[in-house]
Amino acid sequence: MLDYLLARVREVDELDGIHLVTNSRFAPLFEDWAPEDVIVHDDGTMSNEDRLGAIGDMSFTVERAGLAGEDVLVVAGDNLIGYSVPDFVAFWRGKGGSALALHQCSDPALLTQYGVVELDDEDRIITFEEKPAEPRSDLAATAAYLYGPEHLALLDEYLAEGNSPDAPGNFVAWLYPREPVYGYRFSGEWLDIGDHEQLLEADGRMRERAGLPRRAAYTPD
Repeated sequence: MLDYLLARVREVDELDGIHLVTNSRFAPLFEDWAPEDVIVHDDGTMSNEDRLGAIGDMSFTVERAGLAGEDVLVVAGDNLIGYSVPDFVAFWRGKGGSALALHQCSDPALLTQYGVVELDDEDRIITFEEKPAEPRSDLAATAAYLYGPEHLALLDEYLAEGNSPDAPGNFVAWLYPREPVYGYRFSGEWLDIGDHEQLLEADGRMRERAGLPRRAAYTPD
């Protein structure tokens, strides 16, 4: 999964480094796997009870890797990305501020599991609601974000206010009323394999591409 994701990320010409953050339980496995251009960061936690959360891990990695003052692309490891990451970067560079990738979703039930976004005529976010009972648009926020250094520096302020350190969309929900954040509506494949049904669908698509039949249930074999 990560090899596939990194192949998409490495298409970005401006890429200076790749940082992967995980916990102490799994860090040795990722260190054994990591290619030469990937730096693995162990956040020192062991369980859900002491985890830093996705936003906490972002802040941890920025400090640990010395990324303050840099432009940063953040992608969750369970994103199966088929769209062009360079196009996403080009969109963001044309807008400034920060940006997130948006998937047009036709399933209202599935939309309730994600952050749902409304955009103005310039693609700037005007509403962002996490897991709404009644979605106001069909644009679902995927866990792929681009931050300039000015916005990345606001992570500390966000956490110092006592806001949730988990769910990366929470930082965007806090950020967009304060600073310009734009939505990149991509065309192309995207699946969130953290969802069991989408994991099975991803498995089926990949098996078909390899000339294998789809399966009725997912197994890691």
